[in-house]
Amino acid sequence: MAAGGKRYGAGRKPLPVAVKKIKGTLQKCRINLREPRPSGLLGDPPAYMTETAQEAWRYAVSNAPAGLLFPLDAAVLERWANCAGMYREVLAKINQSGIGGMLIKTPSGVLRRSPLMDVIRDLAMEMKGYESEMGFTPASRGRMSVVPGAVEEHNPWDDIA
Repeated sequence: MAAGGKRYGAGRKPLPVAVKKIKGTLQKCRINLREPRPSGLLGDPPAYMTETAQEAWRYAVSNAPAGLLFPLDAAVLERWANCAGMYREVLAKINQSGIGGMLIKTPSGVLRRSPLMDVIRDLAMEMKGYESEMGFTPASRGRMSVVPGAVEEHNPWDDIA
């Protein structure tokens, strides 16, 4: 058991206060006062990322709802952007070859699916997890609604007043 007799692991994962504000489901009685509150703006992508990954990073930062991505989220965004960059590069390689890019001929002469198709599938599945965590899919956005003042900082004195 965790401190305070609370059990973690069963049921749904608790949502951060920022996500509850964006969804419009925040209630004063359900605010986690001990929740870490990230601050600052998410900047430019790391220089070591590929150009396609940096492009995906910039696209995500410029199109994410206000108050959702912070510097603390950079690692998750970096993983998503790297997957998105590789996905685009592999898909471009397949598209250049046409239908022939989806098939390969084994040394025995048998046609089989290209390993690049497995790479595409694996990257898409990995990206899907990151996208749902960050609200980048239509389904995850459907569970959110932007309310006026959703990005304002929580003031603990408001709970007392």
